[in-house]
This record gives sequence, C-alpha cells and structure tokens, in this order.
Amino acid sequence: MLLALIAYPRFNPVFFHIGPLPVRWYALAYVTGLVLGWLYARWLVQRDNLWGLIKRPDAVSLDDLLVYVAFGVVLGGRIGYILFYNLPYYLQHPLDMLEVWHGGMAFHGGMLGAALGVWLFSRKYKVGAWSVADICATVVPVGLFLGRIANFIKPELWGRPTDVPWAMVFPGAGPLPRHPSQLYEAGLEGILLFILLHIAVRRGAYKRPGLVTGLFAIGYGLARITSEFFREPDPQLGFLFGGATMGMLLSIPLVLAGIGIVIMALRKRRAAQAPVA
Repeated sequence: MLLALIAYPRFNPVFFHIGPLPVRWYALAYVTGLVLGWLYARWLVQRDNLWGLIKRPDAVSLDDLLVYVAFGVVLGGRIGYILFYNLPYYLQHPLDMLEVWHGGMAFHGGMLGAALGVWLFSRKYKVGAWSVADICATVVPVGLFLGRIANFIKPELWGRPTDVPWAMVFPGAGPLPRHPSQLYEAGLEGILLFILLHIAVRRGAYKRPGLVTGLFAIGYGLARITSEFFREPDPQLGFLFGGATMGMLLSIPLVLAGIGIVIMALRKRRAAQAPVA
C-alpha cells in the first residue's frame, strides 16, 4: 500500500475560549450552520417569484422556526445516535448521554427531531407543513457541509484504508492511509445537494409543496449510501450483513420515502390544475 501523499493537517479541537469556556469546532459548526441556514431561509421567503400563490411563513416568524428546528436537531440527533449506534454503552453509562461536546450525533435522528419542530411551527403559524419542510430541506445542506468539515477537523468518522494519492493517516485511526471520507460527504451532502436543490427551487419547486423535501430525502440518502462505501463503519457496530452499514440501512427507507413524497407533490399539483367538470 502506498504511503499517504497528503499530510493530515492537525487542528486544535478548541477554536477559541470565552473566559474559561472552550468553544469547539464541533459546536461552532452546528451554530454556524443554523445561523447561515436561517439567513438563507429569510432570503428565500422574501422572493415572491419562487412561491406563486403558495402560502409561506414570513421572514420574522423564521426566528421561531430556527429555535424549533435547533432544539429538534440537537435532541433528535443525540437520541438517534444513542438508539441507533451505541445503545448498550449508554445504558451502562447513562450520564454520558448528556456529554454532546464529545460528539455523537445521528443525522437521521436529527432529521426526525427537525420534522417534529417543523410540524409544531406550522401548527402555530397556520402554514402548510410541507412548505415549511421545503424551506428547511433547502438550507440543510449548509449545515451538513459544516458538520462534515467539523468531523474532519476533530477528526472522526474517517474513511476505510486505501492507497489513493489523497489518502491521509488520521490521528487515532492507526498507521494506514485512509479515505478522507468526511470531505467526500461534505462535497456530496453539502455542496452538490445544495446546488441541486437551489436549482430546483429556482425552477419553481416551492410551488409544489413537498417536492423539495422529497428531493432532499432522495439526494441525501443516495449521497450517504455512496459515502458509506468509503467510510469506516462505526467500531461498536461494524458491518451488519453483506457489507452493509447502519448508515446505509437508515438511508434506504429515507430514499423510498423521498420518492413517495415527490410523487405525492407532483400528483397534488396536477390535481389542483385539473379543470372542474
């Protein structure tokens, strides 16, 4: 096997201190992702041409949406990681469930928590839940990109051993060069998915409530499944069967749900446009 040709740039996991309190890259990625997503969402809801006659939340109400979704992402992400990835450990060490600064967040759990936040927000403001979900789906890749960069900086969730020229030897991962799979995920789940959803929105996807949500579910699921072929499985789980990982298994129903949501959104639009006899 070839030696890694790119040296891993070692980072201090603490970005800066506020007095005695450390501000870590991991936490900073979540906060920055939420704030940038909120700013992007405000820009989106103020573009009348993107929405047509579809009712959407106003820019001021998005302040509340940020809070709803932030709590949903953090609680759902942590609970999802505990249940899907490391339940036996946390049953033996229940106090460690609160130590989120050590990492351990599951996207699929965070997505379910965010969905609950979207539903509660839509009920409060009398706005269609699918339209609110479409806004969130459009901005989520911003947070995904920053989160994967934070995984790379930590470092954690590194790739499988390889001899590709851009392989890296990650601290704590042994002597073998590995795929920088965190960067693959940042590119697929973050940059590529952001561009594709932005194009869909500019072409009128918000006028079909649920369409962007479905496209996001399909896009993220496929990106995650692809990345899992290069990513080392979680050590406490390993490969489940036939080379499958937990990330793959959780993403398959997400892709199927996304296909169903897209079909629903397109059929609903056609029904609304059909002439009344």
